[in-house]
Amino acid sequence: MDTVMIIGAGFMGAGIAQVCLQSGYRVLLTDTGEVLTEAGRTMALSLEKLYQKGGIKEPVETVLGRLEMVQGLEAALGTAHETGAKLSWVIEAVYEDEALKKRILAQVEPQIHTHTLVATNTSSIPVSRLGSDLTRPDRLVGLHFFGPVPLMGLVEVVRGQETSEKAFHQGMDFIKTLGKYPVAVAQDIPGFVMNRVFAAAFRECQELVDKGVATPEDIDAGMRLGYGWHIGPFQIADNAGLDTVLRINQSMKASKEIHLYSDSPVIKEKVEKGRLGRKSGQGFYVYDKTLNPSG
Repeated sequence: MDTVMIIGAGFMGAGIAQVCLQSGYRVLLTDTGEVLTEAGRTMALSLEKLYQKGGIKEPVETVLGRLEMVQGLEAALGTAHETGAKLSWVIEAVYEDEALKKRILAQVEPQIHTHTLVATNTSSIPVSRLGSDLTRPDRLVGLHFFGPVPLMGLVEVVRGQETSEKAFHQGMDFIKTLGKYPVAVAQDIPGFVMNRVFAAAFRECQELVDKGVATPEDIDAGMRLGYGWHIGPFQIADNAGLDTVLRINQSMKASKEIHLYSDSPVIKEKVEKGRLGRKSGQGFYVYDKTLNPSG
């Protein structure tokens, strides 16, 4: 049975771990102890809800039996070596910080087998920049999952400048095994495809709210009822996590993508108050965490 190591057990990492477990992979999940504890609780609640609704066929205990949580990256790599686990993928899923991601990828690379593929769950930073310090950037692929991961059917598969044809297609195939739809991103540009499209629209949404032209609720209703969006832009931001949206905005600004970021304080003020969206229970909307365990 193939094993997927996931580095980072926060909102995105735990979600990626869950869909891998649901798809039959063994998962080695690593982070700090407190974050791992919360990730385990969240996954158990989400899986139980899915099982009750018929979304998964295996009992929750069976699914979670494929999970091993290890505190600390070095300890997790050691566990992988000791158990002889066949690591098919190592997925970095820490928050959107370029220096941190590069440091983790450089730390992991020399300690894994040459056949193991490496992925970054970046949502805006070019894969080529993240792999610039690697000896083997040809096996690094961008796998941009959307959150909440168990509920979202889309994953962007991003080809860096040095990513090999083989690794890119293996990334596409891997995402299909998770029951997700892979969107192939052939050019490694900031924000890739979906976040560029959304950022352009959401920039204007933030400006309209900041200027008092309309409320988030009315903009969301307008996009749902007038343009056929399944959910509105502020609901999408809440689902993704407002801290993640803020980091994407900052990344776009650092990349000088002028039309893709807003200087409006609308998001920053929410984040400073700890209102991160669905995952914290409150963002632009209020959520009942017991009813939304996947978030």
